[in-house]
Amino acid sequence: MKLAITGKGGVGKTTLAGLLARAYAARGRKVLAIDADPDANLASALGVPADRLATLTPIAKMKDLAKERTGAGGGYGALFVLNPKVDDLPDRFVVEDQGVRLLLMGTVDHGGSGCVCPEHTLVKTLMKHLLVERGDVVILDMEAGIEHLGRATAESVDLLIVVVEPGQRSLQTARQIEQLAADIGIPAVAYVASKVADDGDRAFLAQALPAERLLGTLCLNEAIRDCDRRGAAPYDLGGPVLDETAAIIDRLAALLPDK
Repeated sequence: MKLAITGKGGVGKTTLAGLLARAYAARGRKVLAIDADPDANLASALGVPADRLATLTPIAKMKDLAKERTGAGGGYGALFVLNPKVDDLPDRFVVEDQGVRLLLMGTVDHGGSGCVCPEHTLVKTLMKHLLVERGDVVILDMEAGIEHLGRATAESVDLLIVVVEPGQRSLQTARQIEQLAADIGIPAVAYVASKVADDGDRAFLAQALPAERLLGTLCLNEAIRDCDRRGAAPYDLGGPVLDETAAIIDRLAALLPDK
């Protein structure tokens, strides 16, 4: 199962990614969580200790590795391999905690959208390998937007989950994301409602979102906000948040029965 999670900044997409990763691991699934957000907060949402996280470097920042794998050398315009070897990287550059393996993908800093450099090539090839060739549950925590996913890997994402909160700005971003998803060939988009406080919020989202593609709800929860402040994992709260996560997983199983 390959899930990509996105949404407007601050809606709770990283919280959802951490909850799903921990919940699938608790069910005995082999889970790889990929942090592709420049803010790189997925580790704390998973509960990875800071000292263990310090051993990881985002793949996008490994310039020497990128040059080695692509054979890049020389200056601007030099030739390099566009399909470097990457199959060993997920096992070399992950940290495992609570049954979840975490890989920091990062993003490539460049001045224009047309960048084709060793780092970009390495990240693109590795992403395709993770989404196409590995049999893990892969949970990809993305930045707000999906442009960097690219057409080469889009068809291998089983489901794009857009996290929304009760508000027009969040819904506007969700509509833009869904259009971009259609443009690059992502076959299925679903939603999770986040920070839902009351029946008014539920009614607002029920009117705005297609019921058949609403996976579930994460209620507004001060304890989750406190976890964020402390860098702790919401999964470890137990109680209602785990019930909400389990309901989302049940809906995913119904939508993706063979995954």
